[in-house]
Amino acid sequence: MHIVQILPALDEGGVERGTVELNREFVRRGVRSTVISSGGRLAEAVGRDGGRHLTLDVKSKNPLTALPRARALRRLLAEVKPDLVHFRSRVPGWLFTVANRRLGLPCVSTVHGLNSVSAYSRIMTAGARVICPSSAVAAYIRASYGTPDAKIRVIPRGVDPNLFDPARVDAAFVAAFRARHQLEGRFVALGVGRLTPLKGFDVLLQATALARARLPRIKTVIVGGAEAARAAYAQELRQSVATLGLQEHVVFAGSQSRMAEVYACGDVLVSGNHTKPEAFGRTMAEALAMGCPVIATRFGGALDIVREGVNGWLVEPGDAAQLADRLVAAEQARPEGLREDALARFSLEAMVEATLAVYAEVLGPAECP
Repeated sequence: MHIVQILPALDEGGVERGTVELNREFVRRGVRSTVISSGGRLAEAVGRDGGRHLTLDVKSKNPLTALPRARALRRLLAEVKPDLVHFRSRVPGWLFTVANRRLGLPCVSTVHGLNSVSAYSRIMTAGARVICPSSAVAAYIRASYGTPDAKIRVIPRGVDPNLFDPARVDAAFVAAFRARHQLEGRFVALGVGRLTPLKGFDVLLQATALARARLPRIKTVIVGGAEAARAAYAQELRQSVATLGLQEHVVFAGSQSRMAEVYACGDVLVSGNHTKPEAFGRTMAEALAMGCPVIATRFGGALDIVREGVNGWLVEPGDAAQLADRLVAAEQARPEGLREDALARFSLEAMVEATLAVYAEVLGPAECP
């Protein structure tokens, strides 16, 4: 079986990392794997893991170049001859739909975000099966587009137990990271994700300011990079640190590839989206697998992951005061069994097998391993 995954780029983010993981696991199971994107720092990993990466501009939203790019995609797909195409974003979805008019390839889509309801976003429900990473996403497309239950498959993101294992972290990296950011003796609150307004880092900064009187040893570490288009927002966050007087309480650690080691440095992870929920919340599941509890906003994918008072806490979106209270409470809490629970519910093995089962539904079991 030959599967093609299409996504805009392979730089940074949960969708990108998930695509690379599926590529690796497909190859391990004898499935031919091709990934089409406009490229990025993770593209090399596709080939290194035994798949094939093909570079094509499937990211640009410029309508003037859409038809030529769709024709280029059609030529590419005709050449590689996949059994099934799995598209993971709206621009690739539209380009594939146009390219596929002459090819008639079976397809599956994954809805990775709760995008505004529109004809443009509806394309993500066009697959023969529509994979949703959480029950919140499934409910959203059901209500917004009337997507029938017969097409919807909920498959949570999976955590690689070998990669996210407290017993396997690089102790030297952890020590260097903690020393570089002066984390010794501090209560470390992690904020992980690209520096965009959606991630709610502004609220996390406000909560840090509100909590520091009761929790003077708090140190908030924001891990993630900013695309060129978000440079102004990144600068606004840094200015907020100065305005709030948080120079000794906040550090921007930039993009990091050693996320298991980063989670190992944290006492709690904060997932603070407040204008738009996480479709799943990959960082939450990963942090839990590393034994790090989670504070998350009370909507979206977090509702499938966080169990109030058991593995973390839920707060109202945008409520900095409530988040500050939970940060203070987290310092005293000692939750147990986080890793075992996370891996029981969100394993990489389960995600891969469920995805292959969806392909089998579309292609027929004889075509699938």
